[in-house]
Formats: sequence, C-alpha cells, structure tokens
Amino acid sequence: MGTPGGATTAEGRRAAANVASQSVENLLPTSWLPFPVPPWALDILATLLILGLAWAASRLVVAVFGRRISQRFQRPSITRMVLRAIRVGIFVVATLAILPIYGVSLGDITLSVAVFSAAIGVVLAPIVGSIISGFFLLADQPYEIGDMIEIVDTQQRGFVDDITLRYTKIMTLDNTFVVVPNGEIRSRDVINYSAEDPRTRQTLDIVVTYEGDLPQARDLIERAAKEVDRVIEGGPDIRVGSARYPAAPTCYIETFGDHGVHLRLRYWLSEPYKLLATKSKVQTNVWRRLEDADVEIAYPHQHVVFDETSGQMDVSVSPPRRRTGPGAHRPDSNPGAPNGENTDRGESGGSGPTG
Repeated sequence: MGTPGGATTAEGRRAAANVASQSVENLLPTSWLPFPVPPWALDILATLLILGLAWAASRLVVAVFGRRISQRFQRPSITRMVLRAIRVGIFVVATLAILPIYGVSLGDITLSVAVFSAAIGVVLAPIVGSIISGFFLLADQPYEIGDMIEIVDTQQRGFVDDITLRYTKIMTLDNTFVVVPNGEIRSRDVINYSAEDPRTRQTLDIVVTYEGDLPQARDLIERAAKEVDRVIEGGPDIRVGSARYPAAPTCYIETFGDHGVHLRLRYWLSEPYKLLATKSKVQTNVWRRLEDADVEIAYPHQHVVFDETSGQMDVSVSPPRRRTGPGAHRPDSNPGAPNGENTDRGESGGSGPTG
C-alpha cells in the first residue's frame, strides 16, 4: 500500500510530463497537417535539424577563422588539428543538445561510462597511446606535412600527406598510402630529407685500374656530375652543423684496393626528389666520359702465378687424328682393334706432375 507522500509525488510527475508534452505540442504544432505525426518522427526531424545546423556552423567557423588560424600557427599540421578540434567541438555540443530529445541525461552517460570504463579502457588503450604520441609529434616537429621522409626499417619513402593525433599518413613514391600509428612511428628511425634544407648529398663509388690516369679520372668524374640537372655545380660551401662541405661535385680517393683505386664522388642535389633517376644520369655521364679517356673501370680478376715452389708439370698435345667407320663416335677406341680395345694409351707421352 502506497503512502500519501508517494501518491503525491507520482501525481506531480504525471503533471510535469503533461505540461512538457503540451509545451512540445505548442512548439511543434501539427494540427495543420492532414495526417497525424507520431512523436518519434518529430524527434528524428529535430535531430536532423540540429545536425544540419552543426554542420553549417562548422563550415562557417572554418571559412571565417581558417586563414587567421593558419597565420597564427604557421604549421599545416597544427592548423589542421585546430580546425578539426573546432569541428569536433561543435558536433559534441550538438550531440549534447540531441540527447534530451530521447530522454537521456548527462548523469546517465556518466554512470554508463563509470560502469564500462574497465572494458572500454582495454580497447581504447592503443588509441589513447597513439593520441598521446600524436601530441609529442606535434611538439617535437620531426617532420611536417609535405616533407619527404623514409622509414628506415621498412625502407618506405614518400611524402607526409597528413598528421593527426592517431596516425601519420604517408604517400609513397609508388603512389600508395601508408598509414602508421603515431605510437609506432615514434619508436622507428625516420629520415627527413626536407626538414630545413632541401639540399641532399649523394655518393657514387667507382673503381679504376692502377694503369689509368688517376687525375684525369677524377676530373672527368666531377665534370660528368656537373652536367646533370638538379646537381649543384658550385657556389659557397654548404654548412651542416659546424662543418662545411664543398657544394660542387668532388671526387675523392677513398682507398687503394686489391683490384684498383676506389674513388668516391660526392655531389649535392638542389632537392631530394628523383634520387634514383638523378643517380642513373650521373653514372651514365661518368661511363660516357671515361669511355674515350685513358681510364679503365676495374673489375675483379685473379692472377695464377707458378714459381719454383709450385712444382712442374710436363704437358704434350698430340695432333688430332681423323677417324672413320663405326668406331668414329668413340674417340678412345681403335676401329681396328677387337672389341673396341683402346690402343692409343701412352701415345701422348704425357706424365703426371713431378717435382
């Protein structure tokens, strides 16, 4: 049996619900429609209206403040991150406005999160780790959108297309996309070819013989590199840290090897693009210039030397004899001998090794 206080409370709730329904009907009158409209249709219509307003507001904010934000941060990755945060914030506000339509309060959401936090934490742990790593990437600035980078362990080279809080998207030179989570890319070695100075130094190893003209070889190799586009022909020295390196192609003597003199050509490219194609053109020019010069590219070879400690071996060669008849296909047999018996043994007069 209920208490009088409980009955009063129930009646108050019913009265409040009636007032709320009457308010909704007053706000959304449907008497002018020729057919009745169910309440769930009105809820869906209100939801779509709120989402449409949120979408329009996000586009308006990006159009108005996008240029100012890009001028303020001067980094494409941070600019995109801020604009994404603005869009997400607007849609979060829209979601909070939609929830009361379906009778969901913020307290119910808080209770649900508290109940399922343990299970959700296990699932979201990698995502949270990638987001934290994304903040570190944006703060450390190891690369930026548009930079050409290479992941050392996989030898994947390409351009940074996008940086988010969860992943980095790389467009490879094979015209494919590679998406790497920020938690993984922070633990890898990454080469940035266009961080601050787009000029990149390349090397080419060449081995020439000892009999050739070494000064001429070095001069021709340096000229061959200067003729290629994108190769810096000269100018002031390029500073890397506290060291300075000549900008023009320079051919050094690296070492005196077993098969020839090892030369190393070092040259700088004005931009880190088409590295393989440029290296191929440099090698083609080197081959063309050394072809008519007093220089020969060395190749591995061996010399067999016999001296007084190697012993002696007497060798004699008998002139070939013409054979006819059924036994011609057997060079070891004599056609005149019975059963194909070999009668040529000992004719060569050869002897085994002596000494």
